[in-house]
Amino acid sequence: MKKNIIVIVTAVLFIALFIVAASIYNKQKDKELSSASQANTELMQRDYSPKMGPPDAKVTIVEFFDPACGTCKAFYPLVKKIMREHPGKVNLVLRYLPLHRGSDVIVSIFEAARLQGRFRQTLELAYKTSNLWIEHHVAMPEKFWAQLGGLGMDMDKLYADIQSEEIAKRVKQDLEDAKQLNVRRTPGFFVNGKPLVQFGYEQLKQLVASEVAANY
Repeated sequence: MKKNIIVIVTAVLFIALFIVAASIYNKQKDKELSSASQANTELMQRDYSPKMGPPDAKVTIVEFFDPACGTCKAFYPLVKKIMREHPGKVNLVLRYLPLHRGSDVIVSIFEAARLQGRFRQTLELAYKTSNLWIEHHVAMPEKFWAQLGGLGMDMDKLYADIQSEEIAKRVKQDLEDAKQLNVRRTPGFFVNGKPLVQFGYEQLKQLVASEVAANY
């Protein structure tokens, strides 16, 4: 009996220590993310970063995304829903963070499409047809290229722009900004410079709502 009590007490103490250690770790990670974002607000967006929503909105969601990321695809309509819930008050800035193999070429296509005013259409096409050009979490740019014919773009210009040094520099810059902001996975969200530390739709929704309430 006494032995059983010792075992139970030991187990309870172990669980308590684990919870405390996890709490300390999470608080430290939260502190690191917050410090990085507050010290590097200029890294949140660049002049070339694609934007959606009213330009004069006082609340800005910044999302680092990878087009081959299934969670990014799932969150795209959810982010648009959050924006609709606060009409005229929230906009979205998209940053490239191609972590999956082949995604660097896909985001180069997005940026080249942006130069022709077709960023949103190309992004939404990518998500809609992802099952055709993503295999085992690897992006297949040549298969995505085959989907682009119906968007009305100059394909010769698109191909030339994809290979340009300027677009390569932009993708590299986004990767460097993500690193400086401690964004290691996608999607990574910031709202008015504040990181979404505890990931989830409800958490993002609440963070946006709190910023809307603070700014309007």
